[in-house]
Amino acid sequence: MKYFLSALLLCFLFCATPLYAQTQQPKLVTWQDLMQLPTPAAGTRIAYGPDSLQFGELRVPEGKGPFPVVVVIHGGCWLSQYNYEYMNHVSAALTKAGFATWNIEFRRVGNPGGGYPGTFLDVTKAVDHVRELAKKYPVSGKEVVVMGHSAGGHLALWAAGRKGLPRKSPLYTRNPLKVKGVVSLAGIPDLTTYSTEKGSCNTAVEKLMGGLLSAVPQRYAEATPSAALALKTPVRMVQGARDPIVPVSQAQNFVNHSSSNKNKAQLVLLPDAGHFDLVSPVSPVWPTIEKAVRDLLVKRK
Repeated sequence: MKYFLSALLLCFLFCATPLYAQTQQPKLVTWQDLMQLPTPAAGTRIAYGPDSLQFGELRVPEGKGPFPVVVVIHGGCWLSQYNYEYMNHVSAALTKAGFATWNIEFRRVGNPGGGYPGTFLDVTKAVDHVRELAKKYPVSGKEVVVMGHSAGGHLALWAAGRKGLPRKSPLYTRNPLKVKGVVSLAGIPDLTTYSTEKGSCNTAVEKLMGGLLSAVPQRYAEATPSAALALKTPVRMVQGARDPIVPVSQAQNFVNHSSSNKNKAQLVLLPDAGHFDLVSPVSPVWPTIEKAVRDLLVKRK
């Protein structure tokens, strides 16, 4: 009996402790948490097209410049219910760190002209508008990174790799802006797979594309981020391991798509992060997000 009690005590100390520790996972940032953050000072609102939703907010650090630019693309399931404003927190934090930020708005599903192809064309126009910004503000038209969150991660990856689109495609644009890299925050590079899964944004894929893959396969082919992107452009696929909205497999599969030694895509997996931790500057993982941008834009001597 004495030995049994001793063994039971040892099991409690060494077996039960890890189980207890597993229940003490850090609290994930929620959408409500994000909405309760203090509203950052507004940037300069600039139109890049005639529609009321074709604009962005430009924030420029203090100093002479020209400053490298981060084009910020918001998520929200590509739907009109969600706008660019929640990414103002990210934009203000990056500007404080020394980067100009261009937080763009665009037509989405539910807006007149939104969905395919309008959403995509708005994003391309906004990204390419950095050239015009460089003519009037102390920002660089050559040192540019695109960053997108969730559905915006899909659009960021797609916009950076659109050069190979055929001229007859409704999504084709001439002379797309060449970027230094892409930071995808819980992005959705595989529309086809994501549309068949269960979650909060998955049914929005069909609305964005105007049909399922079986009905409009060419649209999916041209609106899915290019697999060749990471062979030419550095990509950071930042993903929270506890994300309930976008599965880790989305980032993993994109990074692993090419086994070529020229593959410049990297997975940055954050074990204790969810979906909105990645866009909260007060989150413990924020330094990792800032580092991903800095690694792509700050020249090493």
